[in-house]
Amino acid sequence: MSSITPVNTKSFLPSQTAVSSMDISSILQGGYAHPLSRSWQGRRTLTKAMLMYPIFITDDPTASVEIKSLPGQRRWGVDRLEEFLGPLVEKGLKSVILFGVPLTCEKDARGTPADDAEGPVILAIKKIRALYPDVYIATDVCLCEYTSHGHCGLLHADGTIDTAPSVQRIAEVAVGYARAGAHCVAPSDMMDGRVKAIKRALLDAGLGNRCTLMSYSAKFASALYGPFREAAGSAPSFGDRKCYQLPPTAKGLARRAIQRDMAEGADIIMVKPALPYLDILADAAQLAPDHPLACYQVSGEYAMVCAGAAAGVYDLRTMAFESVESMIRAGATLILTYFTPQFLDWLES
Repeated sequence: MSSITPVNTKSFLPSQTAVSSMDISSILQGGYAHPLSRSWQGRRTLTKAMLMYPIFITDDPTASVEIKSLPGQRRWGVDRLEEFLGPLVEKGLKSVILFGVPLTCEKDARGTPADDAEGPVILAIKKIRALYPDVYIATDVCLCEYTSHGHCGLLHADGTIDTAPSVQRIAEVAVGYARAGAHCVAPSDMMDGRVKAIKRALLDAGLGNRCTLMSYSAKFASALYGPFREAAGSAPSFGDRKCYQLPPTAKGLARRAIQRDMAEGADIIMVKPALPYLDILADAAQLAPDHPLACYQVSGEYAMVCAGAAAGVYDLRTMAFESVESMIRAGATLILTYFTPQFLDWLES
């Protein structure tokens, strides 16, 4: 009868010394050893419903013009929207935010073309509502694209912001977009008191319970807006916007602006830009736990990720996910990003 050699199980196990020297609380890797268990470590994961796609609408109805500083992005005319948006809607596009790019209108000091019934934004709202009734339409509300001076409000004779008429004009534009069918108006002008004025104007127009107000609450004076200003033709003709956009170091001021906009009736709070201000995003999640929290991965952020990938620094998809997942980790529930078309594909694979 043959003898059976016993297996030395000790050779497969850590030494008793190694086990005893490691505290139980030190062992974390077992919790994320499998791809599925890794996915459970996040409190929230990216879905298509969390993406809002910023698109540029020009007053040339047949336009499809490449924006060189924003790879893969174009200015679109209203007559080309079906061609542009149709394939994205089929892939699961849920929401867009519209930015008007008036190239042929006559601009003036009060931004009169902003709410022109025949202007690009209002025409685009109506077109998208007709073509894709399930797509959620937000509209940026600002005057910089429409004023002769390129600033976001009306000005005193000395070139400083004249707040009261600026707020009144912004509210008029917001109501115009809401009446045209926008589901959401999003003031990005950073004028003091504009959230309260818009909310009041929406209520007075009978639209307060039909239109969301998403406030760019913590919008910083950033160097990352350059490609957007080229795309929208919205650079100021003189000076800068540092007297109404927030200083990059102003954490306390950002917190106060978020709390103010909540009190004035904002339905959604936004932080812009996103990646350099994740601490502000986390603060907003703490200050406004009962509000949806948006962040805008702005044009410069997008362009940097694309440029790094083009230079071979990293894989585009990997870096795009890492950047957006950091925003979700900080508390974002809605992300405005130019990567939306790619994410619609990537989230399927």
